[in-house]
Amino acid sequence: MEIKDKSNQDHTPDTGEQKNSTIYTNSTNSLFYSSMVQSEVCNDINYQEILLAIQNSDLAQQVKGILTSFCVKELKTCTSSANIVDSVLNIHPSILILESPWNNNIDTLNAALEIRQMDRRFPIILVTTKGSEALAISALRAGVKDYFSSSFLPHEFNATVNRCISNYHAPRSCIKKQLLSTNDQQFIGESLLMTSVKTYLRKLALVDSHVLITGETGTGKELTAQYIHQHSARHDKPFIAINCAAIPDGLLESELFGYEKGAFTGAHCAYAGKLKLADGGSVFFDEIGDMSPYTQAKILRVIESKEVYPLGAKRSVPINIRVIAATNCDLENMVLKKDFRQDLYFRLNVARIQLPPLRDRKEDIECLINHYLNVFSQQFGYRISGFTTEAWELMLHYGWPGNIRELKNVLETIFIDPPANRISIQDLPNFIRSLREREEDIPLAERDLLLSTLRSVHWNKSKAAEQLQWSRMTLYRKMEKYQIIDIK
Repeated sequence: MEIKDKSNQDHTPDTGEQKNSTIYTNSTNSLFYSSMVQSEVCNDINYQEILLAIQNSDLAQQVKGILTSFCVKELKTCTSSANIVDSVLNIHPSILILESPWNNNIDTLNAALEIRQMDRRFPIILVTTKGSEALAISALRAGVKDYFSSSFLPHEFNATVNRCISNYHAPRSCIKKQLLSTNDQQFIGESLLMTSVKTYLRKLALVDSHVLITGETGTGKELTAQYIHQHSARHDKPFIAINCAAIPDGLLESELFGYEKGAFTGAHCAYAGKLKLADGGSVFFDEIGDMSPYTQAKILRVIESKEVYPLGAKRSVPINIRVIAATNCDLENMVLKKDFRQDLYFRLNVARIQLPPLRDRKEDIECLINHYLNVFSQQFGYRISGFTTEAWELMLHYGWPGNIRELKNVLETIFIDPPANRISIQDLPNFIRSLREREEDIPLAERDLLLSTLRSVHWNKSKAAEQLQWSRMTLYRKMEKYQIIDIK
């Protein structure tokens, strides 16, 4: 890498001082310019790098003048859209600011499409000196987050860049290689609800209290229990999961508490029992609301006495376990109806976690889909390049009553008989496709609102988006959806 002092007009090579300097480097046949206006920011491990792919020098200078608090790298030469993709893969920026069109007929929007297929969450902002309705629509189809013409306001542009970066919390290497291990991908989503849950779980893992996890089917209750165990002081001890609805009362004591050799016919050797096998670790009672009253009494005694009586044993066996229970039932209502023991409820309800349904954190659907597309691409050995606009809209607006489990199953079903390229409406299950038919008459009110707003501001898109509290890309998306054409 050759380092040159920006203040030195004859460009005499510097000896290493990087403050107020420009750096030139060749990477993947592309020439970068790195504007380190605030070197203390760039030297910090948490600094945010921005990649500019802007051909117009005046426009590039305008953008760099606004982004003085970031480490900006500029792609100075480009012979194809592949150069842009390679540059993103090599330097892993936090955001790409892209100009379109380029004078040498390079399709920069194709680069945006390729990058978004690798990581749907990666933010891309389009800037242009030749704005048009057609370009805005093409940009939103390519997955561009926002769109600015050359007359944009500096504070508005800076706010958009900051918002996009703050919403993008993926690992810096996630475009190059998605991290698919269970441990790294336990909780996908950066919505306010999930951020709150993860913050509480980190605190909960540090203590040894019993835990009650509640939430609808498919929200990830067992995953939550595993997370608590793996981040606790008991992480090097066993984690035993027990399905409370699957063990009949007749097998309860032998399965959970164990037995001595000869305790009953067929007991040819001693068995410690699941609770003793978890000694020192955590026991996860899944669907504890389905536990019979007989079993509830037995478990209550174990929690209180911290000991079990194996069948045929002459004395009790001490155990040291942390109990984590989960249910999709309304335990409070069950206690009132005397279907669940109140004393056991109080024992379990020390630390309470309510997992939100997917419909309450729809902003996480995109990264969940992106994650499972990569998981199934590896599992099935086949890569799908994304969704059509119509299919994507249905996936985002479907209610997902089965939550994450249902979403995962839908995507796995698609991979069994995959499309040749992108997932279209025809590839979706009937119950999701029918959503389009049910909603055909509903958008009329929104379409009328959009039309009236556009007319009131004389078809000024920025003012219309501001009044509707939408981003410009949302405005263009709605205009395309409702087939509204600019009549100016």
